[in-house]
Amino acid sequence: MSLSAMSPFKRLLGGVAVAALAVTLAACSDEKKETAAAPENQATTESAATQPAPAAGADVASTPAAAPAATTETAQTESAQTAPSAGTTQSTPASAEVPPSEGDVDMAKVLEPGPLPEMAIGEANAPVTIVEYMSMTCPHCAKFHNETFDAIKAKYVDSGQVRFILREFPFDPRAAAAFMLARCAPPEQYFPMVSMLFKQQEQWAAAENGREALLQMSKLAGFTQQSFEACLTNQKLLDDVNAVRERGAKEFGIAATPTFIVNGQRYSGEMSVAVMSALIDSKL
Repeated sequence: MSLSAMSPFKRLLGGVAVAALAVTLAACSDEKKETAAAPENQATTESAATQPAPAAGADVASTPAAAPAATTETAQTESAQTAPSAGTTQSTPASAEVPPSEGDVDMAKVLEPGPLPEMAIGEANAPVTIVEYMSMTCPHCAKFHNETFDAIKAKYVDSGQVRFILREFPFDPRAAAAFMLARCAPPEQYFPMVSMLFKQQEQWAAAENGREALLQMSKLAGFTQQSFEACLTNQKLLDDVNAVRERGAKEFGIAATPTFIVNGQRYSGEMSVAVMSALIDSKL
């Protein structure tokens, strides 16, 4: 059976997804990344020369080879820039440095409505707005959400100082499937489901049977076999997830995950609590 004849559900969770995932996990190294093979009918390519080099501690964007409607992008080479310290603390030490911005972005355009409803927490009029582009199979994204996100939420979001928005930037079909399942959950369960999937990333992201692994994760969030399959065969939802990714890459220069847009400035790479606190404090 040709790739084009396969159902979106099988393409999302089949062997092609596992191969694409291997490319994603390999992106953690400092070696030059090679462009993933583009599927047929791909019309748009993006030159690496148009994108800034991501910081260390970021996964470079690669083509979600089996997902329809995705945009092919030339893989990036990680810069020699040093990543923020991996150690996390609950307070900001005086020595924590604000990471350098990788460029300005029109925040008004960033916050314009996109293909999917915005998934955000925090006061709408908070003085600092953070938009994170992430991939569910990205180990750096998982590290940020497992070690940094909750502390930042408690310190800044819950106090009304930060509005935090999550946006989908799937590296591969399995990441797209995980995002779709989070979107199919009730809206108030989106953040908890993302958190659960990141905490269990090693259990499902590299599993040989991706369908079964994601099904078991989904059942913990209240999915049934029927609702699980209905979600992953929703072609419009898949197209919208990929459209969020394409818009981020084309309009806002997103080339790696995690990438944060903070009050109109772009930063890539995972951050410790101390470093992100220093960045937020510099915007207050």
